[in-house]
Amino acid sequence: MSYGNAAALQRAVFQRLSTDGALAALVGPHIYDAMPAGALPPLYVVLGAEDVRDASDQTGRGAWHQFTVIVVTQSAGFATAKAAAAAVSDALVDAPLALERGTLVCLNFHKAKAARVGTGAVRQINLIFRARVADDT
Repeated sequence: MSYGNAAALQRAVFQRLSTDGALAALVGPHIYDAMPAGALPPLYVVLGAEDVRDASDQTGRGAWHQFTVIVVTQSAGFATAKAAAAAVSDALVDAPLALERGTLVCLNFHKAKAARVGTGAVRQINLIFRARVADDT
């Protein structure tokens, strides 16, 4: 197994989301790799948790990366969050990401969960993606 591609994949995903025009039209520059200090905007995207499993075989080392991208809005209802979540999905699924280390074999949508956070107007959608990465260093 190799975890060596994890940082490269994260940087590529963040770069892809940060430069996607459709997503920027909805959330502006509010795409985060880590939560910023201070007040948050009413709609933002943040990279979340990752789970990695071995995918090595006779051809070489590799791994399956299952990672979460989170969309949060303070708008009542899910319409705004779902529009942003759709833009995230459109930007990532089958994206030709160039990694600093290794090769992206595939990137697919796995599942999503939309939920109200607490009793207020905050809505959150957790989008889970699966990426197969070959560590061909």
